[in-house]
Amino acid sequence: MSCYTCDMNARSGDLPPREEVASDPYWRVAHVFDTALPGWLVLMPRRHVTTVADLTDEEAAGLGTWLTRLSRALRDVTGCAKTYLAQFAEKEGFAHVHFHVVPRMPDLAAPLLGPGIFGLLGVSEEHAVPEPERDSLALALRAALS
Repeated sequence: MSCYTCDMNARSGDLPPREEVASDPYWRVAHVFDTALPGWLVLMPRRHVTTVADLTDEEAAGLGTWLTRLSRALRDVTGCAKTYLAQFAEKEGFAHVHFHVVPRMPDLAAPLLGPGIFGLLGVSEEHAVPEPERDSLALALRAALS
């Protein structure tokens, strides 16, 4: 079975900014491609793993630091009030563990609060954040992380 994350990880260093916002030896951060919400990120281990329980101690040690750093960078770059975090890894082709780091904007409509935020994911290309905007956000987030 194909794994989109592993395919992208194999191209690390040759990816557009939106696909490699930041990385280290254990993790890579990308901007989600099928979202209407600018700044929706995913944090993925570089190694293929399908459950959190199978993360190595080294991978697990960096997880909390990455989630906190990404949340701070999103606050600084997007002005979000907080971030939502989620991990499911159930969609075919996307079983690789990945953590959604979602900016919750201060003016978010009530139906989109909490799990309703997923109404902004899985949108058509015409409603998705355009690639140039994702690249621009990725570069701003990269700067905020450094």
